[in-house]
Amino acid sequence: MIQRVITAAIALVVLLTILFVAPAPVTQAAFALVILGGAWEWSAFLGVKGLASKLAYVAMIGGLMVIANFVAIPDAETIFVGSMVAWLAALIWTFFYPTAIPAGVRWAGGVVMLLPLYLALVAIYDTAPIVLLFALLIVWVADSGAFFAGKFLGRVKLAPKISPKKTWEGVIGGLAAVVMLTLVYGLWAGADLAVFVPFCLAVACISIVGDLTVSMFKRDAGIKDSGALFPGHGGVLDRIDSVAAAAPLFALGLGWLGFR
Repeated sequence: MIQRVITAAIALVVLLTILFVAPAPVTQAAFALVILGGAWEWSAFLGVKGLASKLAYVAMIGGLMVIANFVAIPDAETIFVGSMVAWLAALIWTFFYPTAIPAGVRWAGGVVMLLPLYLALVAIYDTAPIVLLFALLIVWVADSGAFFAGKFLGRVKLAPKISPKKTWEGVIGGLAAVVMLTLVYGLWAGADLAVFVPFCLAVACISIVGDLTVSMFKRDAGIKDSGALFPGHGGVLDRIDSVAAAAPLFALGLGWLGFR
């Protein structure tokens, strides 16, 4: 636990510096590096051997990001909607696990997860760095609330074949924590709480889908943690799996609900 706290504290300082101190091009480059790190770890799910194959997958994701900078960023809403459809399909898939994940799905899964995440991070950051920080806080608070509620109250397993430690009590605790966070931020920002609170709860709920989906891919590949970059926390994918599902929905809400 001490190691997790120290790592989290260092990561938070780095994140705040990137969001509020670094110039925008540096921030966007940092987003891209995170995505490339996620692509490298995702290559372990592909069943390929050799450094060249893994680097080729990372290069493919990088190339798609470059294309997105010129094509998709001005209006990425269609990609975000497609991302939500994909996460809904992933949720349905979790109901039937364990089932073998075909190679084509494993190859496409990284693209479907990582490219919309990159576009969403850029879109939310362009709205305001504080808004992106709040979007990330929704995920982190949901995860932390679920951890503590599950630890002390957890009884009913959420998805025992995918993530045995997660419980429904943890989900409820995480969502309750998100409600408190949303009320505080919503009152400060002058948001319509009748719309803002349900929307943020939806973002928190889909973040759980992201977590379970990546856990499903890891189990299919026989991997416990996607990496060891963050001591006590695992790899890049272990840190961005929930955000990958939540960020595109939050980015959609910026336009749909007038949060821009």
